[in-house]
Amino acid sequence: MRIAITREPDPSIVDCQLTYLQRQPIDVRKAVQQHQAYKECLAHLNLHVVQLTIDKVLPDAVFVEDTAVVVDELAVVPIMGSARRQSEIQELLPAFSRYRPLKFLRPPATLEGGDVIRVGRTLFVGLSTRTNLEGVNQLREILRPFDYQVRPVEVKACLHLSTALSYIGENTVLANKNWVDLSPFEGFSLMDVSAMGEPWSANTIRINGSNIVSRSFPKTSAALRERGFNVITVDISELEKAEAGLSCMSLIFEDKNHPTV
Repeated sequence: MRIAITREPDPSIVDCQLTYLQRQPIDVRKAVQQHQAYKECLAHLNLHVVQLTIDKVLPDAVFVEDTAVVVDELAVVPIMGSARRQSEIQELLPAFSRYRPLKFLRPPATLEGGDVIRVGRTLFVGLSTRTNLEGVNQLREILRPFDYQVRPVEVKACLHLSTALSYIGENTVLANKNWVDLSPFEGFSLMDVSAMGEPWSANTIRINGSNIVSRSFPKTSAALRERGFNVITVDISELEKAEAGLSCMSLIFEDKNHPTV
C-alpha cells in the first residue's frame, strides 16, 4: 500500500517563508478546504492518506515533502536549508520511524526533500538555496549500499528542483528549462512549461498512471492531455500564495507495514 503523509495548514501559514513571491493575504479557511480536497484526490488514487498532528506553531509545516527522503529501504533525515524549519523534522521523527529505519545527514550538509526527484533507482537532487553539494554527497553515500544513483542538478530562480521539474511518466519530464540545468536528464523527452507561458506549472504528482496538475495552469493540463497523459486537476490557489506546489504537501512512499496484496 502506498501512503501519503500530510499535515493540515496551520493558521500561522500567513507568516510562512517566501523567497520568490510577494506576500499576499492568505484565507486560512479556504487553504484548509483546498488541502482537504487535495487529500481526497490522493485517496481517490488509492493512496492511504495519513494526516499528522503537530502541536507547535509551525508556519511551513504543511510542506512535509521537505522533511525526509524516503526510499524503499530507509528514510534519510535531512538538515533543512531553512534553519527556522528544522524543528518541523523533530516533530515528525516518531512518525517516520514507524515506517523506515532512519539515517541522518550531518553538518555542514543541507538538503530538503523538495529538491529530490526519484525516477526508478536514480535520485536527481537539486543544488539550490536549500540543498548544498555536501548534502548531495552524504545522501549518495547513505544510499550507495542499496544501489541507488544520486545525480546533482543545478537549480536557479526557483526554490527547489521539484518547482522546476517533475517526472510525468513515459520517460518524459515536465520542466521550466529557464530554472534548471537539463543536462542530467539527457535521454528523457522534455515538455517545456516556459513555452506554455505557465512557468510555475512544472510541479506535478504522478500516481498510478495519472498526473495531478494545479488548476491554475490550464495550458499545461491541455498540453499533457494532447500528449495522451491522464490529467487530474486540483485547486490549490490559496496555498500557492505560500509558494506551495502539489508535491510539497505530501510525502508519498510504499508502506512496508501494510503491503499491497
